[in-house]
Amino acid sequence: MDTAHADLTAELIGLLDLQAATPGIQRIRRWGHEALNVGPGERALDVGSGTGTEVLEFAERVGPAGEATGIDPNPAMLDTAETRADAAGANARFIEGSAYHLPFPDDYFDAVRCERVYQHLDDPTAATAEIVRVLQPGGRALLIDTDWPTMITHPGNPEVVARLNAAILAPTPNPTSGRRLRGLLCATGCTIDDIRAETVIWNPENIRPLLSQMTDIALADGAITRQELLDLTADLEAGIATGDYHFSVTLFAVLGHRTR
Repeated sequence: MDTAHADLTAELIGLLDLQAATPGIQRIRRWGHEALNVGPGERALDVGSGTGTEVLEFAERVGPAGEATGIDPNPAMLDTAETRADAAGANARFIEGSAYHLPFPDDYFDAVRCERVYQHLDDPTAATAEIVRVLQPGGRALLIDTDWPTMITHPGNPEVVARLNAAILAPTPNPTSGRRLRGLLCATGCTIDDIRAETVIWNPENIRPLLSQMTDIALADGAITRQELLDLTADLEAGIATGDYHFSVTLFAVLGHRTR
């Protein structure tokens, strides 16, 4: 891995770790695990497993007689997940692959979760069919994703913020993924068991790295000028200093089970 790639990977891992520490993310993950109710001896899969945190949770729940598996297309993420699983002594395995082609037989898993992957998919229908394919009849599926148009940034010039948001969402294949999860599962014949929404509110120490990434994209696209960036940053820092600050986005979670 070259230095530039290594730096990008380290930045991504750091951002994922910051997100994992955000109370809203923690709450929706706790709810999701309780709703999936994975038990000893079951087989559970996390699609887009990233650093492996939720596979470690699966490993604890399924015990030595079960299987806790993560799949991710990024080899660097898989290396990180494996290293952390080894350090935790967890009975977990990680496999390279994509949501479109899960390397497992039909009717294999008791439970599958997929968090914040759908926003990156240009064919969410195919991915949902693949998730349901590997579920046993009666198996549970949990889809969690962001609905980016719900994003709020305050303070700041609303017109500049709107252009900033449009620029960062332009390359995202499925920015309204959160609102589509129920329909995607229903289209496969799944029965919907529960739906949850969580507004993830970012603290200042967590938003600064994300804001830097967002504004870099907007500057490169010419969506905002450098002066507009400086003004927006000054507004946000002033808001943070006085407590008049808010950055949030809503996640939706849909739990269903395979009925055919």
